[in-house]
Amino acid sequence: MTARSILSADEDGSTARDIYHQLRGLIMSGQLGANERLPTVRQTATDLGVAQGTAAKAYKMLEHAGLVVSRTAAGTRVAESAAVLPRSIAQRIRELADEASATRIELDDVINVLRLVWRTNSGPNRDDTRESEQLEQNPVRE
Repeated sequence: MTARSILSADEDGSTARDIYHQLRGLIMSGQLGANERLPTVRQTATDLGVAQGTAAKAYKMLEHAGLVVSRTAAGTRVAESAAVLPRSIAQRIRELADEASATRIELDDVINVLRLVWRTNSGPNRDDTRESEQLEQNPVRE
């Protein structure tokens, strides 16, 4: 994965704090899963058009916040404790989103089916049956 695929510099996004907030958002939203490798500092700096020192400062801020772990040979990876989702689940969600988008499936339909599957696997949730009823009225397309 390159920095270009996950980051875009804002108009004033050349500061370390801006890079930190962008990467933090990706981690907290689950777009970067546990143990997922971040681009190198050099790659991030190149892709965003900033000095390597600026990118390195952002990575140090992430590490200080406990969001990433840096190791010389392994690079910088999302910390287990910081990730909302395990890497494998985050990857499968990205693949699902890509496939649904390519086949022009509506986001609400995907979410409704996921909720129904979740409830089926986790047991009934009697407090919120409206969505299940709505899904039954609008069956999934094949």
